Amino acid sequence: MSNSSYSSFSFLKRRLQFKLPAQPHTKLRKNTVKEAVLHIKTLGLPLISTSTGQLCESLFLEPYKPYTIGRKFELCDFIFTDPRVSKTHCQLYFDSLENKIYFSDGLFLGISGCNDSFTSFRAKISTNGAFVNGDRISGFVELRVGDVVSLVCGNEKACSSGASIGFLVEKTVFVEEIDCTSSFQLSSYNVHTDQTNITLKPCRVIDNTMSMLLSWCRDILCNDDPVSYIQKFVILNQENRIDLSFTEGLRKCPLLYSDNGFKFYSSDMLQIGCRKRKRVYSREVGAVENCCSRSPKEVVVVSKANNELECSNFVTAANANSAKQKSDGVVDVEHAVVASSSSTGIELFSTGNCGACIRPPGKKFYLNRLQFRSQDSEEIGDVVSLPELFNPIESLKQVFIATFTSDISWFLTYCKIPPHLPVTIACHSAERCWASDPDKRTSVPFAEFPNLIVVYPPFPEVIAFNNDRKNSGIACHHPKLIVLQREDSLRVVVTSANLVEKQWLNVTNTVWWQDFPRLSSPNCLSLFTQLTVGEINIGSKCDFGAQLAGFMASLVADVPGQAHWILELTKYDFEGAAGYLVASVPGIHLPKSPSIYKSKYHLLGSKHKLQPCGAKFLSSVEASVVGLSHIYHVSADSNGEHLKKLALFLGKCRQNMDGMSEIVLRRETNIPADKNAVSVFIPNPEEFSAGDFVQLGFLPKNIAKWVAPLSDIGLFSFAAYIFPKEVLETAAEGSNKKVKLILYVYAGTSLSIISEATRLEYSSAICSLVASSQRYVGLWRMKEILSQYKWPEHFQSEFLFGSSSVGCVNAQFLAAFAAAAGKTSMPFSDSEESDPDWGSWTASQELKNPSIHIVFPSIERVKTNRSGIMASRRMLCFSQKTWQRLENVGILHDAIPHPRGRVGFPMHVKVGRRRFQCKNGSSFGWVYCGSHNFSAAAWGRPISERQSNGNTRNNSVLGSRLHISNYELGIIFIVPPSDAIGYSTKQETQNLDDIVLPFVVPPPKYGPRDKPATAQAIREALKEEREVDEAVLAVDGDLMEEGITEEEEVVMEAAQYNVVQEKEDEKAYADQLWTQLDSS
Repeated sequence: MSNSSYSSFSFLKRRLQFKLPAQPHTKLRKNTVKEAVLHIKTLGLPLISTSTGQLCESLFLEPYKPYTIGRKFELCDFIFTDPRVSKTHCQLYFDSLENKIYFSDGLFLGISGCNDSFTSFRAKISTNGAFVNGDRISGFVELRVGDVVSLVCGNEKACSSGASIGFLVEKTVFVEEIDCTSSFQLSSYNVHTDQTNITLKPCRVIDNTMSMLLSWCRDILCNDDPVSYIQKFVILNQENRIDLSFTEGLRKCPLLYSDNGFKFYSSDMLQIGCRKRKRVYSREVGAVENCCSRSPKEVVVVSKANNELECSNFVTAANANSAKQKSDGVVDVEHAVVASSSSTGIELFSTGNCGACIRPPGKKFYLNRLQFRSQDSEEIGDVVSLPELFNPIESLKQVFIATFTSDISWFLTYCKIPPHLPVTIACHSAERCWASDPDKRTSVPFAEFPNLIVVYPPFPEVIAFNNDRKNSGIACHHPKLIVLQREDSLRVVVTSANLVEKQWLNVTNTVWWQDFPRLSSPNCLSLFTQLTVGEINIGSKCDFGAQLAGFMASLVADVPGQAHWILELTKYDFEGAAGYLVASVPGIHLPKSPSIYKSKYHLLGSKHKLQPCGAKFLSSVEASVVGLSHIYHVSADSNGEHLKKLALFLGKCRQNMDGMSEIVLRRETNIPADKNAVSVFIPNPEEFSAGDFVQLGFLPKNIAKWVAPLSDIGLFSFAAYIFPKEVLETAAEGSNKKVKLILYVYAGTSLSIISEATRLEYSSAICSLVASSQRYVGLWRMKEILSQYKWPEHFQSEFLFGSSSVGCVNAQFLAAFAAAAGKTSMPFSDSEESDPDWGSWTASQELKNPSIHIVFPSIERVKTNRSGIMASRRMLCFSQKTWQRLENVGILHDAIPHPRGRVGFPMHVKVGRRRFQCKNGSSFGWVYCGSHNFSAAAWGRPISERQSNGNTRNNSVLGSRLHISNYELGIIFIVPPSDAIGYSTKQETQNLDDIVLPFVVPPPKYGPRDKPATAQAIREALKEEREVDEAVLAVDGDLMEEGITEEEEVVMEAAQYNVVQEKEDEKAYADQLWTQLDSS
């Protein structure tokens, strides 16, 4: 019902009958009560809030809104779980004008009548009645302190058939908001409770900066719960102490408070202008005074916790792994009750969104702050909300978000995003992500937010059914990334929550973030992974920036207007990253060569000349040669002259250890069809200086469009390699197969000025280069990270992964995941060392000795959720076929939320951990959190190439290619063994158990009767309730997290890498270049 349906009540009699005056049309008085808090003590059965799932000791009531108490979860605000209670048994109603709380039997539907005589309309009253102080009521009664409210029976004797149901009203509290423009004075004041008086200890200030203390004081006054704010967000400094009662220091810095509503008067008291003020007062022990007669001295019970927290320079703390340090001189508030005295006249006021000080978690993750209606229900552990991550909004320069689903309107309102702030949101849309036209993959959905653009990242054609984009395929844009740019820092957030209200407020998700400081000058090398001999930099997280840039570039590579993001990343220092990023990008990926070969021929400079260069190697790019068939098909080379010359030159070329030969790239500036055309040549090693060469074809148009401009201005130089055997086979066949080409990217002579390449043509080209650079993704990236350390298989270990979706899992994927995570087999004999895959984990070993525990909620766990089965129906995904495959393997374990206060709330986490137990009781290993579910679509399905006889070319369980369907992003935290290279106990977390998982460990193993919450099991559970509309049940979970159907699963299992053919547009492009080149 709308608020307009209600008006204030003036009772002629307290019990049984009343009449309602018409709603006053006079001007509202200055003081308006906005909230009532009813403190209760239950008589027997607990009263449970349906919004929080917590036991209720305090009921928070908004004015003119009925609050229903009953048995039916979906229909009530509070429930008693007893069959004697009706589905909707009774209601509470708060009249803010008269400052009274009313209680009724049944539902209040409205009023009707004329003049001053009105009649209330209620739905069917409850079956067993509602009682106040033992008397059954009919209609509304006013509740007072000391009243006993009973449901079902009016006295204890009548309730002999079961526990008492009801509550005692112990206390009522009203929050009064005064709408006015005024100011008040602030000087030193005391904080006290009914038991003891205490004072605030002197606090320390960061870097002697008055502005920090000023901001802190203002935030305390702005906050609705100032004591809790003080407890959680205390600002410290190691050198200076300043008393809170000071004013002279602030006078010396007028610029610091000129824009903050602060003024100083001759009375030496701080005047703070405000628009709204809150006054909170209580009624207890039968005292029912009118609010106007209350003294402003009597204020508010807030929090009784005593917490100490140090907030220092968060960027510096993050780069030092956010190590918590104890310090003297904290603000200590014990058993706090904020009070004002007549001499100081301090009152609380609210001005909206005040920034908060939140410490980055370092080498662990937080959980999202669930929405609790009862402010008495405090969450245990480290939690954070979405607005806290964004605050302070005012200092944001731009925002980048990647998500699966999104509710943008809610996000803009909830986080109070300014209309002018540039915001980029990359999200999923099957239709738009598969579109071939880049213009269809962007939109500006809100005219009032002109700088907000929605991007739909492309799915590559190579993973489409039959390699045809029109047929679509299995793919999903599934990451959860937030990047917040400020002038002095860059905040990177990796979470498992999508940008929707439910997942941030009502479902458990993981959240990790870190602030990275700004560099004095841009570091362009941070865009590329820096290699050392044979391995990535051991013990370093310096490739964090390269992984982040590569992933973001893959999302916006064909959106030129968003390419500037990649250059912005070069301005920040990622050296102190707390973990390693793990990205997945759709496609069929090849492994990077472990060796980097010295290149002789480089394409560099505006004069388009070939120059030997000893520049720094940056990355490699997998490309191809187009147009080979134009000159080598039968009609064009009837006598085989071209083919013979090609074979002769290829025979003379040197091949490196990977079977590749270097070739030559040349800019073709005189071809009208494409100003960026780049030709590909096979040189004659003996007579190259004389210009003797054979042209193979051209770089594809989508590669040449960024190679040409970047080499022209000298930012990068390029060398290229082909596989001679593949080239000769394709030329001899005269087919349209693509010939693989590997580009080497080197630093150019002008790379130091890359930040000045702000022209759209150059920034877009840099973005495309970064997106195309070869990086390990999915399972291969996990292996790259974890293979830095030798994990002792002889130690006792535990290996588990919990997620909200389990895809098409089979023995091959389980073995591949275990191998990528560092699992190896124990050597049985020295003779096996001749096997290149000696010691690697295999599918047969995984079947015989399962190493992974999959943590997924059972259907019984879902049935007991406080929010019901429907809350999990579209969030959990586990195919029936996968369950049939894993039922007898014994690797499934139930997901019980942790900490205890989250039991009954759905979980959307994706967390993996491998833990090794030391003899001294300590632990080490690694933990993953992010967006990857436990599926091949997310992590990749290894593919082994087959020879003509049907045998595989290698037996590695990780394959020679990796088929990935989804965009995903996560982070891995490592607590290495104590004997690891570069390990320092001063810099590393010493115990893996410091990273608390969001579910109970060890997780309980499924029993003989336990089943996972598959789509089929959920449908059956809903039918058992017999209260769900059959039309709803007929609609399957079309919004599942990953959405893999059993039919698609079969297709994924059968998928193999197919030889890629030139597309018609590529062939037409090459033919046009050949024609114009021949005529020039």
